[in-house]
Parts: sequence; structure tokens; C-alpha cells
Amino acid sequence: MQKNSCFREFIKYSSLNVLGMIGLSCYILADTFFVSKALGADGLAALNLAIPVYSFINGSGLMIGMGGGIKYTIFKSQGKDENADRVFTNAAVLTVLIAAVFFFLGLLCSGVLTRLLGADAEVFELTRSYLQVLMMFAPMFMANNLFLCFVRNDGAPQLAMAAMIVGSLSNVVLDYVFMFPLGMGMFGAALATGTAPVISMLIQSSHRLRKKNQFHLRRCRLSPRLALGIFSSGFPSLLTEVSSGIVMIVFNMIILGLAGNTGVAAYGVIANISLVVISIYTGISQGIQPILSSNYGQGNQKNVSAILRYAQWAVILISAAVYLLMFFGAAPIVGIFNSEGNALLQQIAETGLKIYFTGCVFAGLNIVHSVFFTSTERPLPAHVISLLRGFILIIPLAFLLSSLAELYGVWAAFPVTELLVCAVGVVLLSRYR
Repeated sequence: MQKNSCFREFIKYSSLNVLGMIGLSCYILADTFFVSKALGADGLAALNLAIPVYSFINGSGLMIGMGGGIKYTIFKSQGKDENADRVFTNAAVLTVLIAAVFFFLGLLCSGVLTRLLGADAEVFELTRSYLQVLMMFAPMFMANNLFLCFVRNDGAPQLAMAAMIVGSLSNVVLDYVFMFPLGMGMFGAALATGTAPVISMLIQSSHRLRKKNQFHLRRCRLSPRLALGIFSSGFPSLLTEVSSGIVMIVFNMIILGLAGNTGVAAYGVIANISLVVISIYTGISQGIQPILSSNYGQGNQKNVSAILRYAQWAVILISAAVYLLMFFGAAPIVGIFNSEGNALLQQIAETGLKIYFTGCVFAGLNIVHSVFFTSTERPLPAHVISLLRGFILIIPLAFLLSSLAELYGVWAAFPVTELLVCAVGVVLLSRYR
């Protein structure tokens, strides 16, 4: 009976969150599609140069939301309601402080950041326009991530899913309206993306209006110790997002030298499809986090182990389906984004998809293992996994393999890295058990 109940909870939380995360990832995928139609290869290259900054913003919000959500659920499961409210209050203050930094950087330094990201004269203004609007909406992105995590941990995964999906659908509609009937170009794409989290938060507000929420702002000082605990628990979530941004920046630099803006545009197609696939794994990991933390807080170790097994099998089965789709459907998938019929872009992106996505199963397992460790208050193994896959291995491997096999080496850097990190994760799990 306990196993059946545990499995039902896993299905409920993970499936709802996967659907929501797929919707959330469509923020960028919708931009990719409409920008490719409206602005062609230059637009795609500009978008791909600016997107890493979105990873930093999104990752910062997830770090505070996930870290705070883990602490909140553990305290709630132990009946420590006052401590749980302190966690939410500290998380909200941290969100405001970090979001303000992104906002003012976007307002005052968008041109400098655009140059640092590698934009040349052809795509400079397109990149700067998208980047500036995106960063000025950072408070909305980060607040949305905070509330999504707390609403999910407060027993309302259905509402969190609905908010993510409605927000994402609004982005698709607004992308079309702003870019085509209104002709707002790159600025319109960024404005549509920034409006989506506002709509998502409006949907989530029903949780508070109906007085179902159990998290409240409480008058208290910002606690350095509690803030450090939130950052520590949420740091792997930040690294997962930020690493994708760092990797995109490094890959863009390497590919610019090998295949110019067309190569960057081709990588943009691969990277943005990858964001959707990674969002599925993130959805599974974020979905299991509340039930892992709750069972851990109650000392129910059997359920903790069972939930991890369910998540691992879900990743393996989904990855098999994803790779079959990428291998046999590479041409039509790339064709959707190749509005100009650029033969070189098509050839580079098709080859890249088939090599790059061999690593998706290992990436999924690494994301699940990382969240498993943080959800059970073991942040150090999670930090090891996140640092290895985010910085320590993939960047030197990208330079090494690209020097040996050019673009083929660039595409191979991702699966090789994820495979090596997965092996480390298995060793860490065996020590935990």
C-alpha cells in the first residue's frame, strides 16, 4: 500500500511538473521559431548569443526557489511552521536583491554585455535589443520561479503546472502578435517573453486569494545562516541552468571560429531544442523534490529510495524516445527553424542533433541525482555533479575535441561530459546507500 501511494505521488507531481516545464521551456522555443521566420539566420544568431543571460536569470530564481522550497517542506513535515515562514521571507528578500542587480545591468550595461557575448556588427543591435528587455524583466522571471517552487511545495502542483502552461501559451500568442501584425521585431520577441511570467504569477495568485497557501511573509531579519542554507540547497539548480548558459557562450565562441554566424544559428536550433528536452528532466527532478523532502523529513527512507528509482526509470524511457525522434526526424525538425532554406545550416544542425543528443540520458540522470542529494540535505555530492557537468569537464573537452574533430568534436563534448559525470554520480549514490 505504501509503495502504491508513493508511486501515485511520484506520477502526480512529476507528470504535472514535466508538463509545466515543457510549457515553460517554450518561452525560448517560441522565440526561436518566430525569430527565424521574421529575421532569418541573423535573428537566430542574435537570439542564441543573448539566451545564456536568460539561463543566469532563470537559474538564480530556481536556486532561491528550489533551495527555499526544500527547507520549507522539511520544516513543514516536522511541524515547524514559524521556521517555514522565515524560509519564505528570506527567500523573497533574496529574490528582490538579486533581481535588482540584473535589472540595473540591463538598464545601464546592455551594450557592454552584448559585446562581451561576442556579437559582431551584423547582429549587435538585434542582440542588444533582446538582451536589454530580457534583463529588465528579471524581477518577473525570478519572482515567478520563487512562487512556482513554493506553490508546488505547498501541495498545489496542478496550479503550478497551469500557471507555467498558461504563461507559455501567452508567450506564443504575444510573440506572433508583436512580431508580425505589430512588426516590433526582436524587441517584440523579448517583450512577449517577459510578459509571460507576469501572467503566470496572476494564475498562481488564486492560491493566496482562496487562502490555501500555508507560506506567509513574517517580520524577521535576513538571516545569513538561513540564506546560506537556501543557496546551498538551491546551488545545483543554479548550476544546471547557468552551465547551459556558460556552455552556450563557449560553444558560440568556438563555432564562430569554425563556421561563422551560420554555424551559430545551427547551434541555436540544437541548443533551444535541448532546452526543451532538459526541461523534461528538470520537471521530473523538481516534481520529486517535494515528496523526497517530505519523506526525508519524516525519516521514511524506503519511500526516498523508491522515488529515486522511479525517476531514474522515467529518465531512461523518455531519453530513448527522444533520441529516436532526433535520429529519424532530424531533417524535418531542423527544417521548421530553417525558414530561409539555408543548406549549410540544415546540414550542420542535422549532424549536430544526432551526435549531441546521445548524451541526453546521462544528462537526465545527472539532473535527477543532483536534486536527490539536495532534497535529502546532502548538498556536497550535488555540488560535485553540477560543477563537473557545468564547468570543470565540458569546457576543456569542448576546446580539446573541437581541435581534434572541429564541429563533430563540439557536438561530442556534451555526451562525453554527461557520460563521465554520470559515472561519478553512480559512485556517489553507491556510497550514500
